[in-house]
Amino acid sequence: MRPRTRLSVMLALSALVLAGCGIRPTEVPTEFGAAPTRVGCSLSGTDRAQASAGGQFPAQIYLVCTSQLVTVDRTVTLERGRASERAVVAQQLLEQLERKPSAEEAQAGYSTDVDAGMKVSGPREGDPANALRLSTPPDDLSPYALAQIVCTFANSKMTTGDGDHMVLGGPGSDPLRDYECTDAVKARPGTIPAPATTVG
Repeated sequence: MRPRTRLSVMLALSALVLAGCGIRPTEVPTEFGAAPTRVGCSLSGTDRAQASAGGQFPAQIYLVCTSQLVTVDRTVTLERGRASERAVVAQQLLEQLERKPSAEEAQAGYSTDVDAGMKVSGPREGDPANALRLSTPPDDLSPYALAQIVCTFANSKMTTGDGDHMVLGGPGSDPLRDYECTDAVKARPGTIPAPATTVG
């Protein structure tokens, strides 16, 4: 029997054995994690933010869906002349993160881990100009909540985020850290903490 023919016969026998054991072949490489979920994590166009007059601006925030961070379009309202104030913009984004997902978002699998009532302010004296301070120390936040905040702020040009990094601290003398929103953090925010480097 030729080697190629022998290999074909062996593969056919292996398939029959697997079928007999009730094991179905899969194309998902199990060493890279679980199979993709059926939840689409997508919203219809009616729930997407639209730019409009009256001090409303389109913005993106990160919500949790299937244990990952996924961007959602929202609209933030800013008083005339205050769109350039970083802390004001950051507070609006934070309130969007704190807001309970809409019925459509919840049905699509979205949730948030950011608790309501948190505040954000600009840098204290001696802080870098690009720093923001939360009323809750970042170390006291859940991994999901911290990742949502870091990635949302870093993704927003209005908070001078550069797309990857954001300098955050807590109240008082809480140390500032330069947090990085990496692809790994977005993929597994519950188990991979945002990399942070102490500032100053």
